[in-house]
Amino acid sequence: MKKVVLAYSGGLDTTFCALHLSKDLGYEVHAVLINTGGFSAQELADIENRANSLGIASFKVLDVTKAYYQEVIKYLVFGNVLKNQTYPLSVSAERILQAKTLAEYAKNIGAKCVAHGSTGAGNDQVRFDMIFQTIVPDIEIITPIRDLKLSREQEITYLKEHGVVMNFEKAAYSINKGIWGTSVGGKETLTSNLTLPESAWPTQVSKTEPESIQIGFEIGEISAVNGVSYDNPVDAILKIQEIAGPFGIGRDIHVGDTIIGIKGRVGFEAAAPLIIIKAHQLLEKHTLTKWQTFWKNQLSEFYGNHLHEGHYLDPVMRNLEAFLQSTQEFVSGTVQVQLHPYRFQLVGIESKHDLMASKFGSYGEMNKGYTGEDVKGFTRILGNQMAIFHQVNRHEED
Repeated sequence: MKKVVLAYSGGLDTTFCALHLSKDLGYEVHAVLINTGGFSAQELADIENRANSLGIASFKVLDVTKAYYQEVIKYLVFGNVLKNQTYPLSVSAERILQAKTLAEYAKNIGAKCVAHGSTGAGNDQVRFDMIFQTIVPDIEIITPIRDLKLSREQEITYLKEHGVVMNFEKAAYSINKGIWGTSVGGKETLTSNLTLPESAWPTQVSKTEPESIQIGFEIGEISAVNGVSYDNPVDAILKIQEIAGPFGIGRDIHVGDTIIGIKGRVGFEAAAPLIIIKAHQLLEKHTLTKWQTFWKNQLSEFYGNHLHEGHYLDPVMRNLEAFLQSTQEFVSGTVQVQLHPYRFQLVGIESKHDLMASKFGSYGEMNKGYTGEDVKGFTRILGNQMAIFHQVNRHEED
């Protein structure tokens, strides 16, 4: 029997793949759940029990949450990366590390095939395939859902016929959980006008009274939540999610251009990522210079798009990460955020690196670093070329 390493999440698609590969195609299936955060111990136990009931050869959980933060999330925070100013790359970012980890695992156990549950109409197929063909170019890539062109309804029928027990009502929605957010896809996201029902969101709203939260940053990285220090930023992210998630904060539907050229919609729930990115961005507004901010905005958008489209292994990404890291030297301080049902408000920051320091002047009130005469001369020089242009070409306007 040929060994195949299957990227397994325990959801509808990968459950189908595990059963189809082992029962129908006769593969020795080694299912691997690559945990990027977001799973409880009970959820992992339930997923393992289901996997083992499918007649596979082995099931393994590889926890890469810390590596996911250090290699990917950290730079998404440094860059304030939101795809189309909306989506914190909840799935696309984690797929890169999952593919890398799966490829290395396949090499370690001597597997000749890798498999994933991507369809033929989404971005994940490109991300997985691109990483695999780079790291393990000689290994066969198997994609049953894509190759058989199956609908979710067909997958559900197949699993029921084979006696698989799972929550098929919940399985009608494709849910991907990770520390940097959870994506939700269903029949509504296949349209342009419908939104997801309340029941489809992974976290239900249970908090209604406003609440304040303070987020500390040290050299651009999350270091404290409500005055409690965290050596591991992953724990800080989980704490922010625990506090903010029950408000229903971070729910949205992202609309964007897919790698394969079609438009796509996906729901997502990402309370912690959105709050962290916006809090970090506010702190940068106070601590970076105008031109640092300008170039960060240009390069961060490229970095996010390149990552989203699966180009994580392109060496230019390491170059951009070095730039982003270098901009964070003085991005330290505390940001206060007010939480409300379905929204949050950035209140303000405190930082010893705040460039809004009053000793240099107060905007619209008083300056202390220059005189009125200085401003007159500066303004004349600043607008000199524009004035010359209009004087030279005034007759054209007349």
